[in-house]
Amino acid sequence: MSGRRTPYDDLVDHLVRSTSLGRGEAVRVVLDVLAYFDETTEEFVRRRHRELQSQGLRNEAIFTRIAEELPHRAVAPPGLSVRQLRRIVYG
Repeated sequence: MSGRRTPYDDLVDHLVRSTSLGRGEAVRVVLDVLAYFDETTEEFVRRRHRELQSQGLRNEAIFTRIAEELPHRAVAPPGLSVRQLRRIVYG
């Protein structure tokens, strides 16, 4: 992976210079961050629901928390009601 060039070489080079990451590790970090921010609203809601449910939270608390988190995403989606959040998870 260390010889592979990406469209984000400037960022990868910056991470290599400014951290202890090797080039391969820096490429993986950049690709992971891009994948995180590429997540759709629906994917985010489902993932967070699973994560919070695995922590033992109940749906009322889960949906309230997800609604609070959504405006802080890199590209915030439109406001979603608890009902809309439920429909994303349960269809």
